[in-house]
This record gives sequence, C-alpha cells and structure tokens, in this order.
Amino acid sequence: MENVYVGNAAIDAAGDRGWLLGHFKPLGDLRHSDDVEIKWGTHPPGDRRARWATGERRTALLVLISGRFRVELRGRSVLLGKQGDYIVWGPGVDHSWYAEEESIVLTVRWPSIPGYAVPDAEDGPVNGLGAGTADS
Repeated sequence: MENVYVGNAAIDAAGDRGWLLGHFKPLGDLRHSDDVEIKWGTHPPGDRRARWATGERRTALLVLISGRFRVELRGRSVLLGKQGDYIVWGPGVDHSWYAEEESIVLTVRWPSIPGYAVPDAEDGPVNGLGAGTADS
C-alpha cells in the first residue's frame, strides 16, 4: 500500500530532533503535515531546552511516557511524574522544559509551522525565532 508508513518512533526520532511528523518532512512523505507535528522525545537526565520558546503561535500537548519531566511556564512549573501525566498549553504561552530523570515524552503540536527551530550550538547565537527544520 502506498498510503501507509510503518516505523519505530525511537528509530525514526533520530532524524529531525525527534519529530516524526510535521511540515519539515519532505513533500510527498506521508509524515509531511502542515496541520500537526508529533515528536518522540528521549531525554537524558539533566537535558533542558536550549532556550525559552516565546511568541508561541501553536497549541501543544505533551504526554509523559516514562521518567520525570518538568515543563516551565512563566510563573509556573509543572512536574510530570507519573506515566500518562500531560500538559496542554496554547498560543502565547512561553515555555521551556527540563528532564529531571531519563524521560520519554510524546509531544503533539498544531498547526505545524516553520520558524521555531532552536539552532545547534555550531549554528551561532540564538536570536529571534531561529531557523532550520524541526525544533527541540
């Protein structure tokens, strides 16, 4: 069947910084979408987002699969500590995150729009929304 893709999240997540589906996948790939992004995030203890996401125009759902994962919002810190704990935030909510333990999280964001990638350290200083493909 041409309209079927079968994969493994842990293996496929190695490309595009963990993002499995979104605008950054090639046109014609079933995983290309301008409507939604899905990420399988594997984070070692102490891993943190390189910088705060600001000017957010998307809605996000983050579900804890395993570990202890903290989501930081301006003025609020949310600990996801039990499998299945989740948080949803909407447009305009600045956020960051921190893995207290080795963690796996599933993130769904909508819509899928370019301009939010955090550049790698070798890409130079971070200013504005960043560039590139999938963000972390």
